[in-house]
Amino acid sequence: MYDQSGPERSLVAMTYHQLLERVRYEGAYPTPEHAEAAVRAVLTALGRQLTGDERVDLARLLPVEAALALTASVPDTGRLTGWEFVKDLAARTGGTPATARWDTGAVLAPVSALAGPDLLSRILRQLPDGYALLFGQAQLLRPQPVAA
Repeated sequence: MYDQSGPERSLVAMTYHQLLERVRYEGAYPTPEHAEAAVRAVLTALGRQLTGDERVDLARLLPVEAALALTASVPDTGRLTGWEFVKDLAARTGGTPATARWDTGAVLAPVSALAGPDLLSRILRQLPDGYALLFGQAQLLRPQPVAA
């Protein structure tokens, strides 16, 4: 009998190969190796920003190889905005902010599809401003108090 008390790891919606092909398509990368390098770099960087249940839930939905990249690093204590995330990724990979932004979008588009709207909303609530656009979502501004 099927145990419905918890999520099943075998219900992954995408294999690692399928994820790489999707990222290769999204990023127009010439080879699967380019797509894999982007997946590993972006998910490792994202793993440094995510904590708690959101990190665990996203890792559970990703293919094993992608989940390992996400959880390879201990989360940073300093929180980066979306733009700081891109600049940090560029510095760590030796690329430019433009290529890091391109890689981020190519990887996070299929990741957001795997996460689904509920988990993606939870992830975006946890992260500082600027990440919604990286996930291919509209960036809604948080209300600011009106100065009297």
